[in-house]
Amino acid sequence: MPVSRSHPHLVIIGGGFAGLATARALARAPLRITLIDRRNHHLFQPLLYQVATAGLSSPDIAAPLRHILRRQANVSVRLDEVSAIDRSARQLQLGDGSVLDYDLLLVASGATHAYFGNDAWATHAPGLKTLDDALLLRRKLLLAFERAEREPDPARRAAWLSFVVVGAGPTGVELAGTLAEIARHTLKDQFQHIDPGAARVRLVEAGPRVLSSFPEALSAKARAQLQRLGVEVLTGTPVSAIDADGIALGDQRLPARTVIWAAGVAASPLGRCLDTPLDRAGRVQVAPDLSVPGHPEIFVAGDLAAIAQADGRPVPGVAPAAKQMGRYIANVIRARLDGKPAPAPFAYNDQGNLATIGRMAAIVHMGRLQLSGVLAWWFWLAVHVLFLIGFRNRFVVLLNWGVAYWSYQRSARIILGDPYQDPTGPGTPSPPDA
Repeated sequence: MPVSRSHPHLVIIGGGFAGLATARALARAPLRITLIDRRNHHLFQPLLYQVATAGLSSPDIAAPLRHILRRQANVSVRLDEVSAIDRSARQLQLGDGSVLDYDLLLVASGATHAYFGNDAWATHAPGLKTLDDALLLRRKLLLAFERAEREPDPARRAAWLSFVVVGAGPTGVELAGTLAEIARHTLKDQFQHIDPGAARVRLVEAGPRVLSSFPEALSAKARAQLQRLGVEVLTGTPVSAIDADGIALGDQRLPARTVIWAAGVAASPLGRCLDTPLDRAGRVQVAPDLSVPGHPEIFVAGDLAAIAQADGRPVPGVAPAAKQMGRYIANVIRARLDGKPAPAPFAYNDQGNLATIGRMAAIVHMGRLQLSGVLAWWFWLAVHVLFLIGFRNRFVVLLNWGVAYWSYQRSARIILGDPYQDPTGPGTPSPPDA
């Protein structure tokens, strides 16, 4: 449909699952749509850990937003950042200093890492939210083995071969299981002075069990599968300190030169610009139609929205929920444009939880269906390939997984940049004399 300046202007902040779902669902609506994101790509976050662990390359799980929306005439993509929102003037302040007017606004800017008031830990325990994060982690992980290979001191070598993942949600479990597989299989017989299989991978969880969002029986099976892979699972004790040399669990010290943070998330700080009540995680407490109370022209979706399910539990910050929110908001906007009654309040359709632990090991919870082991792994694989955007992504991911399955090798095991300027914190060995 031809778009003119007279059409209402919808601005979408964030090209994630929620923002993209809204834009695509409004392809034929009489709207001008501007999609703003500070990155030029849509990222399939559930497989981000595979980039961090060298199983996949960045383009395998990401696609340029302009390419995805290239056939949608009513959408304009803008690479920029929103620094402020003026609700009364219906304007956005952008990072380049310009101002953008809107008639309708969707804020779907996602979430970031939360260190529970210990932001200094971020230097030594990076998290995993973006492709930049994934490439940083991949570099740290691979360089740790290289540092161990040339370290003559046994204690220091052991520290380089010690890995700690903090947080036993799906991301932490997936990272820990994959790290154990890399150490024991992928890198086997590839070093002369160390045995990568001797690496220690610890998964630390403050709560009583791993994967607490799953039923207790599946959580126990996941823990058993992790231990079979060689992961040491430590539950019930929160981390009390993190520095360049390791972590502390109460009075216990765990030396480790590589620590990964997967323990918590906080909503995008953009939510504070809306001057509306937030929950403890900084998420916007939205109305039943996902709008900001008192401002029906502003919607919030994805990880930034706080809304309860029918049973009182919060809608989880997962991709299916974000997509459902995005499509629902599109329905609300379409109803307004057509002068029709608003749809019923948003209701999340829980499609279940999935988590992979390692090679041929996963758990699945979908209503009464509970699976673990090989069958769950195949189910997990099929679902994730199905939701990838674009034929190329699906084909490449399947090809890479097939190669990895038969050979244990990882196609993206490349260290980029100067190996002597690595992000491993203080105490990095100096380069040898030229």
